[in-house]
Amino acid sequence: MAQIMNHLVIMAGGVGSRFWPMSTDEMPKQFIDVLGVGKSLLQMTVERFSGICDIDKTWIVTNRKYVDIVKKQLPELPENHILCEPCRRNTAPCIAYVSWRIKAVDPKANIVVSPSDHIVTDTTEFKRVIKDCLRFTGETDAIVTLGIKPSRPETGYGYIQADLSSSSLRNKEIFRVDSFREKPDKETASQYVQKNNYFWNSGIFLWSVSTIVNAFRVYQPTMSRIFESLLPVYGTGKEQEEIDRLFPTCQSISVDYAIMEKAEEIFVCPADFGWSDLGTWGSLLLQTKKDLYGNGCIGNNINMFESTNCMVHTMQEKKVIIQGLDGYIVAENENTLLICKLSEEQRIKQFTGQN
Repeated sequence: MAQIMNHLVIMAGGVGSRFWPMSTDEMPKQFIDVLGVGKSLLQMTVERFSGICDIDKTWIVTNRKYVDIVKKQLPELPENHILCEPCRRNTAPCIAYVSWRIKAVDPKANIVVSPSDHIVTDTTEFKRVIKDCLRFTGETDAIVTLGIKPSRPETGYGYIQADLSSSSLRNKEIFRVDSFREKPDKETASQYVQKNNYFWNSGIFLWSVSTIVNAFRVYQPTMSRIFESLLPVYGTGKEQEEIDRLFPTCQSISVDYAIMEKAEEIFVCPADFGWSDLGTWGSLLLQTKKDLYGNGCIGNNINMFESTNCMVHTMQEKKVIIQGLDGYIVAENENTLLICKLSEEQRIKQFTGQN
């Protein structure tokens, strides 16, 4: 499949306070240098697809209050490729909007959809898998999702149950999906890991624009009519006005419920390229290089004494000395300092009075 037909869609509209106090609703985690490498998660996501999708075939869907941040972090991105959601309506309306927008300029496009806030440690393997899957979707009417081989009984991810009895004739690494499973409890997650046909749902999807548009027409006809009706205004000065008017009328529903669990030609490509969605401080610790005592430290002047299994993120120019902590988060941002047990991370909102 020629590279010119490959389009990258990055969903970057998420708000919230994961990684508080480092991230806030005004600057959520996708726009932050979480790993201390000098690049935001959004910038790393775009870079990950270099050689697969050119910047002029890249589309960012985001909340209106983050548009200026996207422009600053991705100055080479065409400005009209930043699509602005006037309100939150989950992933199905987001994907429908950008799919019809791409269809208006390239009706033969091949599309990969990715979240903006995940990390991948083996980018070589990642690119190989993406290229193979794009070739597959370019030659078929299939919808493909990437399934990650689980390394632990994770309760924070959804799972994909695959039919591994026979692979696709066109690609021996791609299999039909039996079912999508919601985030499980610990016991169920342990059962999934013991089997070889359950995979973490990465939230990375691949399809041709004609395939996904037709799927919306069949399974979400009301939503499809909204974005189909806007074909004459895409790329014009009226686009944002019409999106602001009609987008809020869409049902708030995930693409998993809206399309994936209904469509017939759904496939999964099991993969292993060091993936994490970085949903918690604990997941960041798993992905961070650790010292002999299990501490993950991101910052230039951190000194750990008699401390174990801590996640420390202090990027500002100050000396940090920590003694006697076991299993804690220590994180700062401007004039806020968080010290919290990793095991109590889910209660941070409660501690801080956040919504």
